[in-house]
Amino acid sequence: MKTKEIPKEDWKWFLDMFSRQHEGWLITMEIFRNDIGDQVQESELKFEGITDEWDEVSGNSIVIMTGDDPDAHITHRINLPTHISLQETDDAMDAALFIKSADGTTECLRFRSLIPEWIEGVVPSVTHVRL
Repeated sequence: MKTKEIPKEDWKWFLDMFSRQHEGWLITMEIFRNDIGDQVQESELKFEGITDEWDEVSGNSIVIMTGDDPDAHITHRINLPTHISLQETDDAMDAALFIKSADGTTECLRFRSLIPEWIEGVVPSVTHVRL
């Protein structure tokens, strides 16, 4: 697997495109912190989108939206992000998105392998577009 760093000036564009390409994919959200170790926050959620936001009070944040059902919808905010990187498989398929924040926490969106015969009925159509 290879990991590529996304330059900060490309975050908004990259996350908008990433959201369109991966909407409906199943994800697992993980968190890596020194004080709590590595933990799974949520698993098998439908990815709805991710965006780079700015406001005068809290500054920069990355917002992740999951779940297409109102009872299962989760919005997760990562404040003061410092790095975004994308991990790809050897076949150049997106495997995970890592977001590191100023406090040293790393959040990870790990994507379930999308082999069409495995996901029949979960995602209407799968097309892979290279970034």
